[in-house]
Amino acid sequence: MTLPNWITFSRLLGVPFLLYGLYNPTSQARWICLAIFLVAALTDWLDGYLARKLNQVSDLGKFLDPLVDKFLVLAPLMVLIELGQVPAWGVFLILARELAIAGWRVNQTTITGANIWGKLKTISQIIAIALLIAPLSEVWQTPSIIAFWLSVALTLISGVIYLLPPKVSTAEPIK
Repeated sequence: MTLPNWITFSRLLGVPFLLYGLYNPTSQARWICLAIFLVAALTDWLDGYLARKLNQVSDLGKFLDPLVDKFLVLAPLMVLIELGQVPAWGVFLILARELAIAGWRVNQTTITGANIWGKLKTISQIIAIALLIAPLSEVWQTPSIIAFWLSVALTLISGVIYLLPPKVSTAEPIK
């Protein structure tokens, strides 16, 4: 297994600590959870960067990276549902999109990397979850929930775009 794939896999190690810490109602625990979440999210960028830089892009990495991302995003969102910070149906929309895309990918002969919409989805989810985890003042409640709904919208948009067939040009080449 390559270094980038190990880094991807290591991202999973933060999830149990994140889940445990979110159930602790102290500000200190929330700040620690935020740090764990952000470090794990940064490894998402790092593994992709190293895979390209070291010429170690692999089908395993293309499969493992989005799968681990789903755990990193959905695990804290499930706790945030339980804590009453986000509505279950919003998280369900994210989960439904992720399952639909995962199921669709299984039937593909080649595994493709994320497009710009997938990257925007991931960034918006990371920002929203970070805002929701952080023990911020009440002033931040509305921006945090707006960020959550923006991430839900980008998640659905990216899913639709991912499933659309690629456009085939019917124009004749310029001679």
